[in-house]
Amino acid sequence: MASKWLGKIGVILVAAVISNGCALIPDVGGDNKLSNAERAVLNMQMGTRYLEMGMWDVAKEKLETALDLDSSNADIHNAMGIFYEQIKEYDKAADRYEAAVSKAPDNYNIKSNYGRFLCDRGDYKKGMAVLQQSLDAPMNNRQWYALTGMGVCLVKQNDLSHGEDYFRQALQIEPDYPPALLEMQKISYENRQYMSARAFLERYLAVGKHTPETLWLAFQTERSLGNGKMADEYGQQLVTTFPASKEAQQIKNVIGK
Repeated sequence: MASKWLGKIGVILVAAVISNGCALIPDVGGDNKLSNAERAVLNMQMGTRYLEMGMWDVAKEKLETALDLDSSNADIHNAMGIFYEQIKEYDKAADRYEAAVSKAPDNYNIKSNYGRFLCDRGDYKKGMAVLQQSLDAPMNNRQWYALTGMGVCLVKQNDLSHGEDYFRQALQIEPDYPPALLEMQKISYENRQYMSARAFLERYLAVGKHTPETLWLAFQTERSLGNGKMADEYGQQLVTTFPASKEAQQIKNVIGK
């Protein structure tokens, strides 16, 4: 049950980068009134927003400009790591994440992200260690990030039971955290706890939007519960909304269309 955690929380990671800088671009009356460090943050903000929209070329341009302006800013390195990860240049992503951690060793958000990346690349031991460092950071008031990352890392090693423990801990702290809710939907389905899977989907949809994966899981869950009409509705929604997804093809194979 390989997780696509990055795909589900990429926007959240980008938002975290922006929140670590400025929430809004200030009205300063022109770049000439800004320091290089301030201009770097603005370029990082723009770059991460373009990244969120999938505009890779302009995102790269803005993030590289930010890095040129202030190479000491760990958040910029982290944002560059996210960019390279999204375009599957994993060696470059690793370099940027490592630079981010070296420049801000006490930044628990960056460590949570780096640990999650390591687990996604199969370096489970190091990933769990970095995530544990983030979790143990005295100032970490967003422990659900690290807990969810640790849960995903365990699930990737086929340890669903202990992974579930971490997801539940994350949801005890932040009940509406979408990635943890999605992982619990998947685990519930794998454990044939179909009513629980439905309930976690409902909680997820209260704070997030359907993806091909959530619709595919919902389709399978309702079929397992014997609710053919609802399953067909989910299947049709998947094929209509995400026609190019592999999940849509799976639906077509199942229903023979």
